[in-house]
Amino acid sequence: MILFPAIDLKDGVCVRLEQGDMARARTFSRDPAAQAHAFETQGFEYLHIVDLDGAFAGKPVNAGAVERILEAVSMPVQLGGGIRDMATVEAWLGKGVTRVIIGTAAVRDPALVKASSRRFPGRVAVGLDARDGKVAVQGWAETSELTALDIARRFEDAGVAAIIYTDVARDGMLAGLNLDATIALAEAIEIPVIASGGLASIDDVKALLAPPAKKLAGAIAGRALYDGRLDAAEALALIRQS
Repeated sequence: MILFPAIDLKDGVCVRLEQGDMARARTFSRDPAAQAHAFETQGFEYLHIVDLDGAFAGKPVNAGAVERILEAVSMPVQLGGGIRDMATVEAWLGKGVTRVIIGTAAVRDPALVKASSRRFPGRVAVGLDARDGKVAVQGWAETSELTALDIARRFEDAGVAAIIYTDVARDGMLAGLNLDATIALAEAIEIPVIASGGLASIDDVKALLAPPAKKLAGAIAGRALYDGRLDAAEALALIRQS
């Protein structure tokens, strides 16, 4: 089980949103590269980055901040936000991103996910962000009529490295992961599933390591790490011992 620390970029700084609302952004670090280096120093092994402005714009916006992060750390990085065409996939993988995350385009252009996964095996993930069971797109500004399972099943044989499932209602709210929905998705498909949205404390980490969650490949931690509700050393030690 991999615990991914999250860096969400807005206007070049590291923020956390509440329920995906750009108007409810709180800045936690003005130096994302330093924050990434701090996560690596704490012992994290894989970094999760989202270009929030890019998710709304449909193209990379915080590229400079991402590039500085890539220079600052040696651990693998997965990146989402504004990745809507093959040229952007190629560009980020060429710059040192280990894995790109395709979200909106997974709903609107599933052929891109399939083509990218064939061309770059193991380096393409799909981000499925659900609000009331339906997948939200365009930086969570719009909601589709499709469920996460509807979309995930499209890619069962495509070679997708992972599905990152976020419960938008819980994201940034420290309400705890929606494990029931995430585990149900993981049990319904063969693609590895990563839980996201609401991880609040060490109790969530313990729940991730319990038998019911054994199919999950990992989880993303954001606000709980920034405000100290989740101790990195304690969480990582627990995972290593499991």
